Amino acid sequence: MKKYIDGFVLVVPKNKLDAYRKLALEAGKLWIEHGALEYRECVGDDLKTHMGLPFPQLAKLKRNELVVFSWIVYRSRSHRDKTNEKLMKDPRFAAMVNLDSMPFDMKRMSHGGFEVLVDLQTK
Repeated sequence: MKKYIDGFVLVVPKNKLDAYRKLALEAGKLWIEHGALEYRECVGDDLKTHMGLPFPQLAKLKRNELVVFSWIVYRSRSHRDKTNEKLMKDPRFAAMVNLDSMPFDMKRMSHGGFEVLVDLQTK
């Protein structure tokens, strides 16, 4: 089955990681409830690469910040659009999204929708 992914790269201050984790856990549960197949949030760990542009440089990280790489999996772009439409109407989601007090830098967040090109998995 071909899938569709929403991908995100964002910057979280180290002292707000617990608040971010709490927000992500609550949001992830809502995304799954409304139809997403998978929800992942990952904190950068091994980012000293010698090939390409390292995430810390891409995100213009400061010493007290972390890179978070996350993605949400859907059946298709249409499924993503329907899931997100339901999510945006959910008052629980609206209550948790306060743009003035997000535990990450909204101006340095990047996101987009992606068609899956290759999908290999172990059984």
